[in-house]
Amino acid sequence: MGSVKVTDQNIDHEIEEQEDDYSLDKVPYKERNMGWFSITNITFGIATAIFYFQLGSVMALQFGAVNALISAGYAIIVAGIMGTIISYLSARSGMNVNLMSRGGGFGYIGASLTSLIYASNFIMYCAFEGMILVYAVHEFFPAIPLWLLIVVFGTLVIPLNWFGIKQLDKLQKWSLPIFFAFLIAAITVALFTTSLYDGRFWTYMPEGVQIGGTALLMCIGMQHGIMGLTALLASDYARFLKPEHLKIGSVMIGVIPQIFCYGVMGGLGIWFGVRLAEPNPGVYIVQLLGIGGALFTMLTQIRINVTNIYSSSLSLSNFFENVFRFTPGRRFWIVVAGVTAMVLMLGGIVDHLDAALIFQGVFLLAWAAVLITDALIVKMMLKIGPAFYEARQENLHKWNPVGVVALIVSSSLGTVAALGYMGTFLENTAAFFAAALAAALTVLMAVLTKGKYYLKNEVDDIDKEDYLYEPKTKQKRTVPVRRPVTVNAKAMNK
Repeated sequence: MGSVKVTDQNIDHEIEEQEDDYSLDKVPYKERNMGWFSITNITFGIATAIFYFQLGSVMALQFGAVNALISAGYAIIVAGIMGTIISYLSARSGMNVNLMSRGGGFGYIGASLTSLIYASNFIMYCAFEGMILVYAVHEFFPAIPLWLLIVVFGTLVIPLNWFGIKQLDKLQKWSLPIFFAFLIAAITVALFTTSLYDGRFWTYMPEGVQIGGTALLMCIGMQHGIMGLTALLASDYARFLKPEHLKIGSVMIGVIPQIFCYGVMGGLGIWFGVRLAEPNPGVYIVQLLGIGGALFTMLTQIRINVTNIYSSSLSLSNFFENVFRFTPGRRFWIVVAGVTAMVLMLGGIVDHLDAALIFQGVFLLAWAAVLITDALIVKMMLKIGPAFYEARQENLHKWNPVGVVALIVSSSLGTVAALGYMGTFLENTAAFFAAALAAALTVLMAVLTKGKYYLKNEVDDIDKEDYLYEPKTKQKRTVPVRRPVTVNAKAMNK
């Protein structure tokens, strides 16, 4: 039988990879060295997606420009608040939402379920965004089969994720000026293109549609399909934020991308859609810029899909480490996520996008509501559970009914509502309904269980910087970090 030779070089490589992404543990203080501008720049990968063009165009042409604009303002406010809070919790703890969920009300197996669904959402979006690019390029090169374009562009994002967050920062930083150059060119050409609508774009209203009412609720419902994702996504990057940038950085990371997603990109989508009477940006961008439109589409879709693959790889790492103790490293999951997205594209997953968005909006907003309520109300106000996040399996229960029950019940009822079984109003506000229900159930379950399922082994190896808020009394760190001990952790919160 052969043997595997373990060398110092192998070990150093594994340590280097782990220190680069920290997919299975919190980011140490010494590695939290990125400024808020760099992290916000990375999140612009998702903020500059052409998907927001399409969302704005579809809403405007179907439900009226004013209703689309009002829903955009709603999305900026709600997603901005959620994004800011989640960014703060992530930067303070050094963890993303997958790790925070372990000690934030779910237990380590309960959190693994959220990680798997979270990863599937990103992979689904990667497939959807990838198909926009494939069809845009296919317009100019129809002789190239679609399956070949899917394989080529699906494979491209894998090496772009290979070296972690620092590589993403460089990619997004250098490609952003090119993106703005293409965007300005598209706006300029559109201004000199005769509008197919005679009035001001914000006055456009389809026949039989009015401002407010069902039309506005429909627009808000469409926004819910993506709001939870943009708010939760910030945690994958905010965990690297410099401690001195904690407050201002949390606001910038949480709010600026939302303004650009729903306000700038969504608003331009409304303008393009009404002016050109076309809901598909893959069509009108190419019509405006020709081959430049195809290049513009390629750039935006690569920018968004590298963030989709990065976040999905982190979630997959968490799931398989929690459930199966399988830890091949984040790069392995980059390949898995990329290949899975290609399979979905080849299988026509985009034909079922509406159904996927319904569940995604309900689930992600409910999950965000559980995390925020657990931190601000359960931990901070009611002083139930530890005032810090613990992610190590040996110190956690497999299941914590606080988050698990709240998420399952709220997302299940939210899905029923979204399918129209609870009336028209709740059908179009199902995600918001699920989030409100999740928040209420989180508090109720925490009070009923008295917080006894947050920790299995109590710990005192927590530095003061690990606290999510300042407890009245603090235990000094008396043992090395990462060594579990048994002391009365409840005293920390009294």
